[in-house]
Amino acid sequence: MEQQLAELTAQVTALQVSAGVTNTNFAETYYYLTIPLMIIIHAGFLAYEMGASRAKNVLSSGVKNILAFAFMIPTFYFFGWWVYWGFPTGLTLGEGPMGISGWNYANSIALGWGESTAYMGPNITDQASGVFFGAFAMFAATTASIMSGAVIERIQTVGFIILAIVLGSFAWVVAAAWGWHADGWLVTQWGVHDFGAAGLVHAVAGFFALGVLMHLGPRIGKFNADGTANHIAGHNMPLTVVGLMLIIVGFWGFLMACVIVPGEAFSWFADKQATIYGTPITLSSLAFNILMAIAGGIIGSWIWTKDPFWMMSGALAGIISTASGLDIYYPALAFIIAVSAGMILKPAATWLESRGIDDAVGAVTVHGTIGLYGVIMLGVFGWGFPALAIENAPVITLYGQIVGAVVFFLVGFVPGYVCAYILKKLGMLRVPAAAEEAGLDTVKVPAKGYPEGIVPSGPASS
Repeated sequence: MEQQLAELTAQVTALQVSAGVTNTNFAETYYYLTIPLMIIIHAGFLAYEMGASRAKNVLSSGVKNILAFAFMIPTFYFFGWWVYWGFPTGLTLGEGPMGISGWNYANSIALGWGESTAYMGPNITDQASGVFFGAFAMFAATTASIMSGAVIERIQTVGFIILAIVLGSFAWVVAAAWGWHADGWLVTQWGVHDFGAAGLVHAVAGFFALGVLMHLGPRIGKFNADGTANHIAGHNMPLTVVGLMLIIVGFWGFLMACVIVPGEAFSWFADKQATIYGTPITLSSLAFNILMAIAGGIIGSWIWTKDPFWMMSGALAGIISTASGLDIYYPALAFIIAVSAGMILKPAATWLESRGIDDAVGAVTVHGTIGLYGVIMLGVFGWGFPALAIENAPVITLYGQIVGAVVFFLVGFVPGYVCAYILKKLGMLRVPAAAEEAGLDTVKVPAKGYPEGIVPSGPASS
């Protein structure tokens, strides 16, 4: 009998070890796959912004996007990742109630120095740190790219890179540490919940862009002497619309990476699939809600504008408006919220333009305004749901979500406004008027986007 019991125990132990290995391998593969999916977002931004630029600026807009992606990876490695793990409780660098933050943890995991080489470099015993870092680095790159569309056709390349680093490797990371971390003070003290980062990625980036635009100024010819605005069309609307659709494709990877899966080494809820707050989530529920949000945003914008650019921007608005509560909403509710976001999108952008702000692609509205709208809508429809998976957990409330929205606005707008002001004083923000009128490709890029020219549209000659 004792021998049989020992054999049974050994079998159970072997099964547990095998299950643990399987879970860990799955988690590593899962996050690894989110990375190329999120890179599709950047293919989308590249096409979207080049299409929205005039032919004389098409390559300079593309260069800006390529550099934003490239600079985010090392800067997020060297200090952005550390901010996320080190600052959830604020400036105290103390350990939060969930015990997964603080100076010591951040120092050992994120800095890339000393003992942290076991986590931030080649190590065959580590099946999580690199892929988890990769997913977060893509969040950072996406955040920086959101701002880039608003400033096309007149910003200096070096000035843009500086702004992108501040936004992608610092500003949004502070918001994430405070509101997208189980130890974040916005979560533990106010019950802020932002599963899909509507506020801490999209709103932060959108209002960072607003702060920059206030100093950058409009493109030459955008506004008339009486303050009325002229439409400056991009050179390739089909390319822009396809780019927006590619961003939608990449969003599946972005939201997939917001899920903590069993076996992931950083997971403090290793026994279940969870949000970053430890609350329940399934890919099945995401599939329902993402699809309904995309469709709702398109339909809402179509009702209001009939314009394919705003319809595809509406698809983004649909996802962003529901992102905070994709883990909570029923599909029908996600659809309703997304339709409303699609309907308010163009009027909100027109209102901003009437205030003298030249946002070339509507980034402030799509990401900033709709991002905060989504955060606050969760306070309306998600009131009472637990914000954390712990006993006596703080719950989602409207006032808590409003506090989160205000913080996300300030964390985005203030650094954007201040950094742009400094760059403007240093002469590093805007290109000279002559260069802008000639086209940035002419003076900044040693290549031509269309060396044989663009055939003008119109009736064929006889």
